[in-house]
Amino acid sequence: MWKYVLRRLLVMIPIIFLVIFIVFFIMNITPGDPVQMILGNDPPQQAVEDLRRELGLDQPFFVRFFNYIKNALKLDFGLSYRSRRPVFEGIWPKFPTTLLLAVLTVTVSTVLGVILGIISAVKEYSAVDVTLTFTSLIFASVPGFWLCLMLIIVFSLKLHLLPSSGVGSIRHFILPVLASAIPSAAYLARITRTQMLEVMRQEYIRTARAKGATEKRVIFKHALKNALMPIITIAGTSFAAALGGSMITERIFGLPGIGNYILTSVQAKDVPVVMGSTIFLSVIFMVMMLLVDLAYAYINPTLRSRFSRK
Repeated sequence: MWKYVLRRLLVMIPIIFLVIFIVFFIMNITPGDPVQMILGNDPPQQAVEDLRRELGLDQPFFVRFFNYIKNALKLDFGLSYRSRRPVFEGIWPKFPTTLLLAVLTVTVSTVLGVILGIISAVKEYSAVDVTLTFTSLIFASVPGFWLCLMLIIVFSLKLHLLPSSGVGSIRHFILPVLASAIPSAAYLARITRTQMLEVMRQEYIRTARAKGATEKRVIFKHALKNALMPIITIAGTSFAAALGGSMITERIFGLPGIGNYILTSVQAKDVPVVMGSTIFLSVIFMVMMLLVDLAYAYINPTLRSRFSRK
């Protein structure tokens, strides 16, 4: 098992380097000049040249890239162009907001999606199943920004029940969590239904029923346990994606999280912040995928023995 974990950690290294190169290249070709954004319009030419030299922007692309890699290996990710502070001094204060949003989103979407998927599978081809399947297809296809705006219009502007932006209490997270969790729950409900139906047609399910097992025990003890693997994959991927993919949600609801911070930094072409945030979120995503694989091994004894041999 430990050999497998070590091998996966080593595989992360070239992936991180590839991610760094891609993001660095994209930020290099995007329109905008960081120097002009820092100094404003019509700065003195000498000030422009001095700042470009200070930021290393007067050097060729690959020289700047390899200098960045060299400094990153020393855990030096540079200074923000805007605040002139170390990159992670700006990231760390915003991470708890993004983490809380991701945890609440995945919890709500997983619980809701699994419950609805089980109900739909148990009531196969009934009116309940058709309604849930149709509703899931709609919400899984709804654009995220549209759902955010509709929730704000209904619950904030019309009903005046929930705040539309900012942070301060758990009430400020209700609309962002719903906006992020509903599409994910709809997709998870469809996957759960499919997996449950496939498992419930297996011979051992019929055997369990023939032995007198209650329907509740058949569903939760036998069927659900064996249908969990793809559900764990989706939940783990959703959590990792929520950490880095909540940019639109955070921006619309005014949450001071990493996603909102990255969008602001991209607009200002604050390359060190974008690079540091991307590396940080990439590492979290890959660690989450490793934890998903380990959860597989815990649930499935066959995989556990296979991992232990690696």
